[in-house]
Amino acid sequence: GAQFKCLAEALYFEARGESVKGQFAVAEVILNRVDTRSFPNSVCGVVRQGTGRGKYACQFSYNCDGKSEVITEKLAYQQVGKIARLMLDGEARVLTKGATYYHSTAVNPSWARKFTQTTKIGVHKFYRDARKMSAN
Repeated sequence: GAQFKCLAEALYFEARGESVKGQFAVAEVILNRVDTRSFPNSVCGVVRQGTGRGKYACQFSYNCDGKSEVITEKLAYQQVGKIARLMLDGEARVLTKGATYYHSTAVNPSWARKFTQTTKIGVHKFYRDARKMSAN
């Protein structure tokens, strides 16, 4: 359904160049956000948060980078689709220690200083906001 499509698309555009472990980690962040009161309560809501408000307003940069979201690497999409399905079916979230944020190691966003880094996987650093509690 729609939630699968949103998660698979986000994994494709945000993490297809990552290892499988890195792709699972990005999926964890998205699903952790779904379970956190300060974020929308659906995968699509989380993935699209901020879309339409400007170039840097999106929570997931691929939604605001001005490029068309066209899936051209079919094998990569099939792989992230398998990960999306497993995660939506309840696969354990153990890689990011509750992270609700991440960024590429190629950037150093100011917001990262506000949060606790939980791990680094591939080219992404993962963080959680120790001030917020999960809804579940």
